[in-house]
Amino acid sequence: MTGELIYAFRVMRLALLDAGGAPIGRLEDVVVVSGRTSSAPQVLGFVATSQRRRIFVNANRVASLDNAGARLKSWDVDFHPFKPKEGERLLKIGVINQKVGDEVVSDVALRLREDGRTPGWEVSKVRLARRNALRRRPTYRLVDWDTVSALFAPTTEMAAEAARLRDMHPSDVAGFVRALPLTQRRQLAEAMDDERLADLLEELPEAEQLRLIEGLDLERLMNVLDEMEYDDLADLLAEMPGEQRSRILDEMDEDDAAMMRQLLSYQEGTAGALMTPDIIVLGPNATVAEALAHIRDPEWLVSIAAQVFVTNPPFRAPTGRYLGVVHFQRLLREPPSMELGRCLEQEPTVTVDMPDREVAEVLASYNMMAMGVCDSAQRLLGAITVDDVLDRTLPADWRQRRRQVAPE
Repeated sequence: MTGELIYAFRVMRLALLDAGGAPIGRLEDVVVVSGRTSSAPQVLGFVATSQRRRIFVNANRVASLDNAGARLKSWDVDFHPFKPKEGERLLKIGVINQKVGDEVVSDVALRLREDGRTPGWEVSKVRLARRNALRRRPTYRLVDWDTVSALFAPTTEMAAEAARLRDMHPSDVAGFVRALPLTQRRQLAEAMDDERLADLLEELPEAEQLRLIEGLDLERLMNVLDEMEYDDLADLLAEMPGEQRSRILDEMDEDDAAMMRQLLSYQEGTAGALMTPDIIVLGPNATVAEALAHIRDPEWLVSIAAQVFVTNPPFRAPTGRYLGVVHFQRLLREPPSMELGRCLEQEPTVTVDMPDREVAEVLASYNMMAMGVCDSAQRLLGAITVDDVLDRTLPADWRQRRRQVAPE
């Protein structure tokens, strides 16, 4: 499907499907944001109608987009009403039917990116229509998006800045943002999409995170926090005033709130305070092919997707008894039909109360990307990744001392 064009009007007639393929709504519009420098505008997501509500569906939550409809990766659906943000363009409302000289935009063609970045859709072509008094039907021509780039240009300076920062690594964005006055930081945060702002927050010290999100309304804040990794979110919540933390936990999904309260209960400086429960867990009868299918999901962090943890059911923390781990390289060497129980490796796990210094020593001793955390009954509670260990063991001001990288 890479490189093939799909037209916006066609997309706007598709059904919204849940993870099982059942229709739960219909797409109404496509939300795009300007790309960085000369890059094509990116599809941020879709506006859909579901349960009589007009909602936003992030493009990263869509597993497939074809004639059957837009199928979601998971069963989770955010039913908050859609509200366009600064810098976002709706194709149906804001681009199609706009005049370009003596022509009118009749449609916009999208294609799947083929440059090796995270899979996603981008604007490729624009179809223009011209009416002639001597002809009953208009004539059409298809042009590259950059010949009519003004249609997608950011409307404000901060929206343009957010576009330039969009494809930079989040740690480089953090270095650039840290050099801005607080007022401009907050303006930039307002112009960023939820996922990008979440990535930025994860690269900032908690005190700076709190200052950056101070001006966000509760609905926007919840959308951003929903995009953060569990362990990073727990660190941020731990730094919040008690009243603010309670209000956010009350707004969360019941299961997520319970998970957050559990993570917040672990003592600072221990394995429990370092771990994330968001890992790949399968049973011993699952196959190598199933494990590879999970690892292929681009939403997983590299350190999490480097291995699959194997336990007895249930497979959500706290799991059944922990059995072992299968690393990505081992999965590549085994036949797809092999069961994971036949290629397990036994590696050390840690308890939630182990000091983080000892955690770092174990991780380094066994050259692991991630290490399981178990309770006294050997049930898997989560895992600690090497990047989080580095974050904790480096000097407290290491982020501030990183050189600041300016956008192109």
